Amino acid sequence: MPDSDTQSNGTTAPRFRRILLKLSGEALLGANTYGIDQDVLSRYAEEIKDVVDEGVEIALVIGGGNIFRGVNNKTTGMTRAHADYMGMLATMINAMALQDALEHVGVYTRLQSALNMDEIAEPFIRRRAIRHLEKRRVVIFGSGTGNPYFTTDTAAALRALEIDADVLLKGTRVNGVFSADPESDAGAERFETIHGSEVIRKDLQVMDMTAFTLCKDSRMNIIVFNMNERGNLLRVVQGETVGTFIHWDDTVPTEKERN
Repeated sequence: MPDSDTQSNGTTAPRFRRILLKLSGEALLGANTYGIDQDVLSRYAEEIKDVVDEGVEIALVIGGGNIFRGVNNKTTGMTRAHADYMGMLATMINAMALQDALEHVGVYTRLQSALNMDEIAEPFIRRRAIRHLEKRRVVIFGSGTGNPYFTTDTAAALRALEIDADVLLKGTRVNGVFSADPESDAGAERFETIHGSEVIRKDLQVMDMTAFTLCKDSRMNIIVFNMNERGNLLRVVQGETVGTFIHWDDTVPTEKERN
């Protein structure tokens, strides 16, 4: 990933103008087994504020797995579509919590929902979302895509493309993309940079295939990084080598071609 330029005041200029940050609902659990850890929420708000203060336009998509995960309930007798709609409502709970935390640290926000919830959120309107970003407001996209059978990863990829984001960031609890699960395999290798086709060939499970295909077709680069390490989000937008940079540049040989 290319380095950023240095500004005249000696600080590092942001590498990206506009970003879409995808957070998992489970990330908000902290040490809890259910719900929202206020300390985690506040820390994320501070991290996002640091990026906003650098002049970067930022949009957010957050999952709802800490409250309800529709896809995991399809085998318990509940209709999949019904469960997925319940999952969309869970994402709105997290989105509202994140909105409140951001406004507590002085960040202006707008919450947009793919489902009509006029009392608490604007409807998703692409041009309005872009205008909010241009005015340096953080835009939070809730309710996924508004359709069952699609994950919040797919919503993140879709919204990133719709707002013309420079990159899709996926904040996780591990330090990037690994050859195996680093939490269970101490020998797992972290990839600093990897071509998207290698991710597919190795079945590395970065995100669901619908989301990944959207990124592939539109050449949307992805950075997977540890959101729980203080300052990582700012380092990413400043162009430092953090996490794993997934690219679609066919001029760079893939691992398979190098071997």
